Amino acid sequence: MSEHIVRSYDQELELLDKKIAQMGGEVEQELAQGFDALERRDPKLAEVVAASDSKVDALEAEIQDLTIRMIARRQPMAVDLRHIMTVLKIAGDLERTGDLAKNLAKRAAAISGENHPKPLMTGLKHMVELALAQLKDVLDAFAERDVEKAIAVWRRDERIDAMYNSLFRELLTYMMEDPRNIGLCTHLLFAAKNIERVGDHTTNIAEDIHYLVHGVPLPDDRPKGDDTASTLIRKD
Repeated sequence: MSEHIVRSYDQELELLDKKIAQMGGEVEQELAQGFDALERRDPKLAEVVAASDSKVDALEAEIQDLTIRMIARRQPMAVDLRHIMTVLKIAGDLERTGDLAKNLAKRAAAISGENHPKPLMTGLKHMVELALAQLKDVLDAFAERDVEKAIAVWRRDERIDAMYNSLFRELLTYMMEDPRNIGLCTHLLFAAKNIERVGDHTTNIAEDIHYLVHGVPLPDDRPKGDDTASTLIRKD
């Protein structure tokens, strides 16, 4: 980080990074607990996750307030402005990731009386593990300003998409084989989509890191492997 004539300016920029790290840690915990609530079919743990999401929302509000005041007082330019705007965008992606974790946990109450096939939960668990790894790595990439690590996260999102595609088809098969599975499988489909969306938010953050460091967007098209929409289209 560059040193400014006014030391307090650098301290304010450092505080933004600390807030992002704090917010990221809260979201990681929320996502892990959200899946635990779903896997255990534990409505009480789901309530804990919902309550913890308020911390994430409060941190986003703090970051928004800090960035607005910095722009008004410091009139940042060049890399400093990119830094401030990147933090604001990352905070937005983290807040939405927290919402996805909360939505994941909410499914616990909906399926609390259901017995779900173990292979389905194993697939969801692998998706969550990948999403958590991507979230941790992209937050580390931001802290270290490591563009290569950010791009690696950006490219790895295809793995989550591939798992989502596989799980999507498996859930459809369960529903077609026995209509009694439709309710449960629908909730698990929504859960899988929430996890897949977490991966998308980590790629957003990876793109923001590239822009922060280099001042230009990533030149490649975003890798996407979600083809579930085409699965639902009837082909003659």
